[in-house]
Amino acid sequence: MSSSGGERREIIVAQNGNGDYKTVQEAIDSVPLRNTQRVIIRIGWGVYTQPIYIPKTKNLITLSGTNPERTTLSWNNTATSCRHHQGTEVIGTGTFACATVIVEGEDFIAENLTFENSAPQGSGQAVAIRVTADRCAFYNCRFLGWQDTAYLHYGRQYFRDCYIEGSVDFLFGNATVLLEHCHIHCKSKGFITAQQRKNADESTGYVFLRCVITGTGDTKPYMHLGRPWAPYARVVFAYSYIDCCIVPAGWNNWDNAENEKTACYYEYRCFGPGSDMKKRVPWARTLRPEEADHYMSTSFIDSQRTWINMQKFAPPSIPVPLSA
Repeated sequence: MSSSGGERREIIVAQNGNGDYKTVQEAIDSVPLRNTQRVIIRIGWGVYTQPIYIPKTKNLITLSGTNPERTTLSWNNTATSCRHHQGTEVIGTGTFACATVIVEGEDFIAENLTFENSAPQGSGQAVAIRVTADRCAFYNCRFLGWQDTAYLHYGRQYFRDCYIEGSVDFLFGNATVLLEHCHIHCKSKGFITAQQRKNADESTGYVFLRCVITGTGDTKPYMHLGRPWAPYARVVFAYSYIDCCIVPAGWNNWDNAENEKTACYYEYRCFGPGSDMKKRVPWARTLRPEEADHYMSTSFIDSQRTWINMQKFAPPSIPVPLSA
């Protein structure tokens, strides 16, 4: 482990043996319990095929690659077939346990990495990352999978300049999340979001700000923006490009008309062939300008923003405006 001043430490992971450790999990295991100092784990090029667990007793960890296309964290667990070095008493079972990377330590950062669940299409729930921690940030990362790619379970989370792909409910959970300048790619029929806000008093929800929503190129719409995993689900798409892959109705009630009375599904100044609000379900709506202000910055997740790096890493694959 190398030292960099008194405020952080660095660990090098390299599969060829030219670092402190050969696996990412070994590096995480070396971090002291109840860590109070930023630890940066720099990960060399390659595909690291292993489930990874960051426990709640290890905060302030950064996983840092050099290029998301050159450094991948990959595993193939599913909700019904889960192999892990931790027992069920630690990570749980089913969808909750099957993520390639499980983050439970607060103040986690990831940059320039790919998180992949390599289970093939049709495998059911197969999570690439589960985040059950507060103040977690992801910069210039890729998240690859099919169903349930990113389990945004709990806490305040920030994604910037990231690529996230999937089919069914591939961003789901009850975290408070801002996704800014991200590319959301819809691989097959399904739903982008399954947000889980349970009551009107919860501050949770997802905001997609200046993002790009793309599909496979099929001219027939096949994807919904979301469906409510819990009655008060809250999702906002603002200043975003929406491709023709999105069905005109936009949103789905998950076969429960009662959800239409409470779900909070909003759009604001989006553009592209899939953005026409005239054909949206009547229980989703356009935000008024005075309402939109609440969602248009990092203040949605934290008014202090001390843990959020505003540096822009890479442009999205399709240009989107910085303002209307």
